[in-house]
Amino acid sequence: MRRYIVTLFSISTTLVLFFSCQTAEKIQQDTYYVNGRDLYIAHCQNCHGAKGEGLGALAPPLTDTVYMKTNKQNLVCLVKNGITNVPVMIHGKPYEGKMPAFNMADIDLAQLIVYITNDFGNKQGMYTTEQVARDLKACKP
Repeated sequence: MRRYIVTLFSISTTLVLFFSCQTAEKIQQDTYYVNGRDLYIAHCQNCHGAKGEGLGALAPPLTDTVYMKTNKQNLVCLVKNGITNVPVMIHGKPYEGKMPAFNMADIDLAQLIVYITNDFGNKQGMYTTEQVARDLKACKP
């Protein structure tokens, strides 16, 4: 009986350790996500909503996974530089509100993008500061 209990305990401990281990990338993504959520609440939530639902015809929702996937490289440009030429058309619907530029550090931009591309029904994974720098260089005026 004792041997059975020790074996069961060993197997249970091994399984717990195996399934609780996360990769360094997953831990980094989770950290970016949490920090990005705080940035979103401070800078974006008033217009885009607590659940990314948007604000009528003024601010578009962030729940459109198709738009978010096809424009991921451009999201950082929109956040960093803002939007002044309105209306903005998203899937044929015009949004009239201008968006201010947010002069954030690359790390903050990366964290914010990780949050908005991994919440509100989106699941796009990590976005690094290196990707921020590369995508900012490619911004269209």
